[in-house]
Amino acid sequence: MSSSVQRTRVRKSPEARRAEIVETASGVALAEGLECLTLRRIADELAVRPGLISHYFPSVEDLVAEAFGSAASAELDRLVPAGTDGESPTLRLARFLAHTAGDSYDAISRLWINARHLSRYRPVLRDRVAVQEAAWRGALERLIREGVDREEFRTPDPYVTTIQILVVLDGLGAHANTDTADRPAAVTRMAVTTAERELGLPPGALDLPDGPGPEPDPSPSPVTTD
Repeated sequence: MSSSVQRTRVRKSPEARRAEIVETASGVALAEGLECLTLRRIADELAVRPGLISHYFPSVEDLVAEAFGSAASAELDRLVPAGTDGESPTLRLARFLAHTAGDSYDAISRLWINARHLSRYRPVLRDRVAVQEAAWRGALERLIREGVDREEFRTPDPYVTTIQILVVLDGLGAHANTDTADRPAAVTRMAVTTAERELGLPPGALDLPDGPGPEPDPSPSPVTTD
């Protein structure tokens, strides 16, 4: 006698279903690029009908913008996490910069480049890019201002220093599509050295305790004669 077990189909709430769609779209965007996002592609990934995706995102442009915004927000939360009031601004900034030098950050760098390129002719995405740029700029500026208030950092204009650090990170991100295996340590540390210089910190102040230190000065020691 044979028996069969009928599977119970779990119906997800609209909030959970939408979050699932956005998470899946963000994953595809990070791995393959925003151009690869279509309603059918995400439906295939989730093994559902395209009509379900279009119920939540009638336009693929809305899905593209949401996927980018979700990925960028998640990365910012990782870089500048909440609930770290007990840590010094110096340690939090050091951790931020250490994360931006990792392989996982290359993926979000590529996504930013991708989004900025596409946003030239996609208004919905352009608006989302602007929102995320303001969020990243604001989070880093608040951290720097806190460091100034605690007299850990010295800078006449925290906003300008914030922009300088982000511009360096954007420049390094432009190399994310190339082979970075042979990237000199001085280049990898460029954002760190910029931050240390602009915030009045000594070399190595923004290195994590278990991380690499600054490169030694390559210039020869002066030779003295009697």
